[in-house]
Amino acid sequence: MIKTIGDGVKYIGIEDKTIDLFESQYTVKYGVTYNSYVILDEKIAVFETADWRVTNEWMELLKEALEGKTPDYLVISHMEPDHSSNIKTMLEMYPNITLVGNAKTFQILGQFVRDVEFKNTLVVKEGDILDLGKHKLKIMLAPMVHWPEVMMEYDEYDKILFSADAFGRFGPIETEYKWEDFARRYYFNIVGKYGPMVQKVLAAAANLDIKTIAPVHGPYLDKDLNHYLGLYKTWSSFAPEAKGVAIAYASLHGNTKKFAKLVEEEFKKAGIDCRSFDLNREDLSEAVEYAFKYDKLLLAAPTYDGGLACPMKDFITRLEAKTWQQREVALIENGSWGPLAAKKMRELLEGFKGVTIRDEVITIKSTPTKENIEQINGLIEWAKNGN
Repeated sequence: MIKTIGDGVKYIGIEDKTIDLFESQYTVKYGVTYNSYVILDEKIAVFETADWRVTNEWMELLKEALEGKTPDYLVISHMEPDHSSNIKTMLEMYPNITLVGNAKTFQILGQFVRDVEFKNTLVVKEGDILDLGKHKLKIMLAPMVHWPEVMMEYDEYDKILFSADAFGRFGPIETEYKWEDFARRYYFNIVGKYGPMVQKVLAAAANLDIKTIAPVHGPYLDKDLNHYLGLYKTWSSFAPEAKGVAIAYASLHGNTKKFAKLVEEEFKKAGIDCRSFDLNREDLSEAVEYAFKYDKLLLAAPTYDGGLACPMKDFITRLEAKTWQQREVALIENGSWGPLAAKKMRELLEGFKGVTIRDEVITIKSTPTKENIEQINGLIEWAKNGN
């Protein structure tokens, strides 16, 4: 798909609906989009290439967007292979093109693109201007959002921010779902750990008059920008987006699951916003997403091999890797003769920043008792009012 998004500025978006796992770990039921951009001016610049999976389609669209012209620059905002796989292809097709990147870009470039002479390069730094004619591109370094070489470019003429992975999302270009339904999982699993770095970029962007945000995944954004910027400010601060409870459970024989689903049902009856996740079967990245979205997390797991059921341990480890913080947690454990799951979950969570764990633990022995069911009232009170 090619769309004009500015004066001589073209968006090239290719939907990959054949991919099953993004970064070989995140399910993408609706696929993912690879985006690049072209500016036709006195000098012609191409922003990003595309993943190797769509090389032929991307090259055809690029030729169409270039209108038979030869590009002067290839701007490399991010070296991850889903954007940079066709740099060598570009060099073969346009041998005199100048590669634009910062010092770290070229350090990493040589690691991905072997046995190639990069004869025309332009090393840029923070605040530099790439002058294309009418379009003046201000360079904004964005280290660790989410790789060290990431940079963004602001087109002062059309007021477009080429944002690299920031403001990207899973899913197709057009969808009936809200942007945040795909973007939240993308953000917290891909970029989320680096919230402080995102905050720095947002602070810099606040001084710019931005009309369009042009990311490398998903649709470009040219309406309601305050909404998207506001979500990014919330997400990058690690603050909850909404009051509610993410219920994450692991179950061996179904009894822990049944109790967790009963809790979910009672929460909803009480008007509590919540969503449950079966850690044995569902993509952990979705549970991570909602653990960040809500202000509370309820964990339910059985004891296994004298410790904690592996899916729950994997989930908490994933939260740790994404620097999950500033939330309240309640624990439910199951054990037929020696319940230890709550103790193990507490041990894993104790080092998390700003996380408070509810003192009262619900302990199920094989199947829930009437007393266990009555304890749900305490969970409802916790969900509504906190510890």
